[in-house]
Amino acid sequence: MDMNMRRFEGKVAIVTGATRGIGAACAREFAKEGARVVAVGRTVELGEAVVQDIRRAGGDAIFVQCDVSKKADVDAMIARTVEHYGTIDIVVNNAGVNHSANFFDTTEEDWDWVIAVDLKGTFLVSQAAARVMVAQQKPGVIVNLSSVMAQLALADQIPYCAAKGGVTQLTKAMALALIPYGIRVNAVAPGPVMTELMERVVHTPEKMAVLMDRLPIGYIASCEQIARVVLFMASDDAGYFVGQTVFPDGGRSIQGFPRHMEK
Repeated sequence: MDMNMRRFEGKVAIVTGATRGIGAACAREFAKEGARVVAVGRTVELGEAVVQDIRRAGGDAIFVQCDVSKKADVDAMIARTVEHYGTIDIVVNNAGVNHSANFFDTTEEDWDWVIAVDLKGTFLVSQAAARVMVAQQKPGVIVNLSSVMAQLALADQIPYCAAKGGVTQLTKAMALALIPYGIRVNAVAPGPVMTELMERVVHTPEKMAVLMDRLPIGYIASCEQIARVVLFMASDDAGYFVGQTVFPDGGRSIQGFPRHMEK
C-alpha cells in the first residue's frame, strides 16, 4: 500500500484483547495502515510477540498489560498510552471471554466473570478513553466487538449472550452520549471466526458439518477478514455510522433453519 494512502497515518489506536485472534489481527492491520498501536491484554508474552511482529514489519506499537474488568488497570493503561503517544484517536474494545455450561450449572462466578470482561470492560475502557478525547477537544472513534450471539442465542452460553446483547445496547447509548463531542461509537458483531477456540470447536468433520449447515456462506471467517471490517468502521469512510452494529456473519443471523431442512 502506498504510504500516502494509509487510512490511519499518525493515529493512535488502542486495541484490547490484542494478544491473539481478532484483537491481534486488528492490531497488525491498524499498524499496516499507519496507526500507532497500543496492544492491550493480560498475557505479556503473547502481547509482546504481537508488538514485535508489528515492529518487524515497520510499524509502531507498544504492549500494555491490563485486565479491562478492573478500573485501576484501565486507568493505568490509558495513562500509559497518553504518556507514550500523547493522545488517543481510536479504541477497539475486543477483549472478551466466554463460558459454556448448562443453564443450571452456570455459577455466579461464571456470570460475573463474563459480564465483567465483556460488558463492564467495554464501558470502563470507553469511558476512560473518551475522557481523554473530550479533554483534548478532538474527535475519536470507538468500535465495540459484539457477536452474532447478541441477536441469536445458545442455551449453553447464557452469560455470553447476555453480555454481547448488552454491548449492542451499550453501543447505542454511548453513541448518543458521545456524538456531541465528535466521538463516533459503533459495534461489529461477527459470526463464526477461525480463532484458536473455534479450531477446537470444529475439530471433527461432524462438528464442522453442523456449523456449515447453519452458515449460508459456507466457510468460517478469518480473523483478518473481521479485522478489516473493524478498520472500515474506524475509518472516515464509515463517518455516517452512529450507534450501529454491523454483522459480518456470513449469513448466520438470517438463517432461520439449518439448510438441509429447507431443501
